[in-house]
Amino acid sequence: MDNHPINDLMGTVMGKLREMADVSTVIGESITTPEGITIIPVSRVSMGFASGGTDFTGKHQKDGQASPFGAGTGGGVKIEPLAFVVIKDGHVRVMTIEPPASTTVDRVIDSAPEIIDKISAMVDKKKAGSTAESAE
Repeated sequence: MDNHPINDLMGTVMGKLREMADVSTVIGESITTPEGITIIPVSRVSMGFASGGTDFTGKHQKDGQASPFGAGTGGGVKIEPLAFVVIKDGHVRVMTIEPPASTTVDRVIDSAPEIIDKISAMVDKKKAGSTAESAE
């Protein structure tokens, strides 16, 4: 069964799909502008794959002769740009391309970088305030 033609067929198609949808397709290569802004594209990748085949036996087939084989396969990849991660002066921001999030969970995920930036700013401000008080 290891040398069956369907193995080669499926291996070839899966290899081609893998080439089209590697990890750099989801999180793209970063782009840095002369102003020092880093932009990272983020995409959604969806894949579909189907394969099938059969061995035929014919009326005129001789004993010990390999059966004819017929197969078909197909696959597809859909790549949708979703957002850009923008890093400027140490601040991270997600700029979405899709319509605004429709569920609460999606909204929380979209706003996470901004929330982290605000919390970091508050902690830094508090540290700066306590350092100034101890100096007096």
